[in-house]
This record gives sequence, C-alpha cells and structure tokens, in this order.
Amino acid sequence: MTGTLGTRRQFCGQAGRLAAGMTLTGGFAASGSPAVAALARHQPVAAEPPFRLSLAQWSLHRMLGDGKLDHLDFAKLTREEFGLDAVEYVNSFFKDKAEDAGYLVEMIKRCADHGVRSLLIMVDGEGALGAADRAERLKSVRNHHRWADAARVLGCHSIRVNAQSSGSFEEQQKLAADGLSLLSEYCAALRLNVIVENHGGLSSNGKWLAGTIAMTGMENCGTLPDFGNFTVNHDTGEMYDRYEGVAELMPVAKAVSAKSYDFDEAGNETTIDFPRLMGIVHAAGYRGYIGIEYEGGRLDEAGGIKATRDLLARCFAAFPENG
Repeated sequence: MTGTLGTRRQFCGQAGRLAAGMTLTGGFAASGSPAVAALARHQPVAAEPPFRLSLAQWSLHRMLGDGKLDHLDFAKLTREEFGLDAVEYVNSFFKDKAEDAGYLVEMIKRCADHGVRSLLIMVDGEGALGAADRAERLKSVRNHHRWADAARVLGCHSIRVNAQSSGSFEEQQKLAADGLSLLSEYCAALRLNVIVENHGGLSSNGKWLAGTIAMTGMENCGTLPDFGNFTVNHDTGEMYDRYEGVAELMPVAKAVSAKSYDFDEAGNETTIDFPRLMGIVHAAGYRGYIGIEYEGGRLDEAGGIKATRDLLARCFAAFPENG
C-alpha cells in the first residue's frame, strides 16, 4: 500500500501516540528519548563506552526462516541469550507489518520489556533506487516510504537501503544518487537517516559508493560499511579490497556491520582481520553501535554470534582509552 503523505503522517502519529503511552525500561522512552534526540542531529545513538554492540537480525535468519524464532521474540533473545541491548531489523522478517500500527507497538513493547533499543531496519526487495527508468526509480523511492515510517515509529535512527543501478560507473552513480537523494528528502522530514551498505556490484566499490553518497548532497544520507560484502562481480569473483573499502566508507558512516564467517581455535575470524578493521573504524572517529552479523555455516547461529561478540570485545579492549 503506497498511500499519501498525509495518510502516512496520520499512521505515524497514531502509532507514535500509542508508543508514547508506554514507559520503556533501560532508561529511555519512545518519545523524548536519547535516541530521538540523536535523530534530530542525523547521528547514530551516542553510547558509553565509545563502542557498544547490537545484533543484526540476519545473524538468525535460519532460525527465523525455520520458524524456530518468532520475529517478536528477537529482542528477548538478543538480551537473554547474548547480553546485548540493541537490535537491527531485516524487513523480510516482518514484510507485511510495515503499516500495522498495532504490530509495531507490540515490537516496541517487546523491546521495552527487555531494555533493548531499535537502531535500524535493513530494507530489501523494494526495487532499485538507481533504476534507469525514472518512473521505476520513483516507484522504488515510494516503496521505501512505508519502511521509513515504520522505522520512525520504532525509534530507529536509520533505514539501510541498497543502491542497485545499471549502466557505466558514472551513469550508475548519477542514477543511484538521484534515487537516494529523493528518499533522503522524505526521511529528513522524519529525522531519519538513509544509509547504504556495500552489498554487491558497484556498491562494493568503496570509491563508487562514497562518491555516490557525496553526489546526493544530503546530510542524512550515509553509509553502513559491512566488513564482508566486497564482491564486485560474483561471476568473475572480482573483489574490492575490504580494508581500503571500509576506510573509504567510514567518513560518512552512520552504522557499522561486523560481518563474520568462521573462527579459529583462538577465536579469531579466519578470513577477516577484525583488529585491523576496528582500528580503521576507530581512527575514522566513529563512535556508536557495531552490529554483529554472523553469516557462517560451521558454527550454529548462536555460537557464531557469541564468537563475533567476544572477538569484538577483545578489539575494543585494545583501544588506548580502554588501556
């Protein structure tokens, strides 16, 4: 359902009033909270110590897909099983609920019950924001509006989107920047960020994505650097240097995704140099949540999440301010 801007504002207002009537645990509320104050500045939620950990819902995609975990229990599991206080949603796990005010308020309540914050929604399957055909591009922008509205109701600081396009390097930059800027204009009115992940194709080229974000000219349009998604061409296996890519994306990062695949006996990631990447993140001046996104197959999902959590904790402990 697309709906008019007026209808969407009524929906946000309805859900927001319901949410504001609930007191949240953990020292924040659905309205007037630190999270909402941070939104006004188009910045991630500030945290003490400098880094805190959140859980990306994709880490549990097998449990969710098999029906072993209900989406509404994500916050509870995040707190009770992993000891974390923030979550990052994936829209495919509540695909038909973006405009269901009652369901969104129930999500807020579940988070409140366990002292968990909602940080962002990762949005997939809503069309190419860089489509060559302008009508298709505008349709994709409109398709994202409902997720922006839902994110605002939930108290998130961002929606994560993709920058699919076609054509030459320069053509794709121009097209994607147009779609992103239009969506960012809509989200600016909601005090919400639009962040783009390196997610395959030219979006996994750090120079291309950083340049595309710059072309939008929007303060609330930034990146979500992912440690693992640097395959530019799946057919040829062409890879972009992950360390160079993260460094290029960090100046406009509003969230960070610590992707992991497997670990050795010492607890180190076997394909990604986590200390090096976290050093890049730290040196860029980013201070905020680091999202755990385990995508391996050897360890079960809970085991992979805990291994990633523990590795990141060791990385954090090595920073000078923690010495």
